[in-house]
Amino acid sequence: MRKLTHDEISVSRLKPENLAEANRMPVVVIVDSVRSMYNTGSMFRTSDGAMIEKLVLCGYTPTPEKKEVLKTALGSAESVAWEYIKDAAEAVKKYKALGYTAAALELTDKKTIYTSLAKSHFPLVLVVGNEITGVSQNVLDECDMALEIPQHGIKQSLNVAVAYGVAVFELRRVFDNA
Repeated sequence: MRKLTHDEISVSRLKPENLAEANRMPVVVIVDSVRSMYNTGSMFRTSDGAMIEKLVLCGYTPTPEKKEVLKTALGSAESVAWEYIKDAAEAVKKYKALGYTAAALELTDKKTIYTSLAKSHFPLVLVVGNEITGVSQNVLDECDMALEIPQHGIKQSLNVAVAYGVAVFELRRVFDNA
């Protein structure tokens, strides 16, 4: 085993000039009132890695104009389509009207384990919420389901950017293999 060089890795990666032809996964992610600029930047980078359709930043989620977001995003703010919509519930309604299934990444009384999704759930809008309070009830009311990542330790949840990474790469696996 030998670690690949940056040049060796770059050969098989998508180039910025080819982004328009990218095979984007039909997933729009709504990021609702995530306070940390570093979590937001991390979600941009993860979104690029999973090649999602779009990030929708809502509430007081910081946008890429903030240098801390850009620092963590490492250039992915240019490769990931994004928009700002103040009200997350309105953003969910917008995408549901376009035919998307809406899933919140949240702990609820009606859970769906995140690994149980199927290709029939696409296109999908995935909602992630605030680091402390999660997805608000008024946004949950607009969702079709809540996805749960089971926890086996003493903590109730993962960091929002980590949970997003776990969920979106499972979505990528389902989309690619179904």
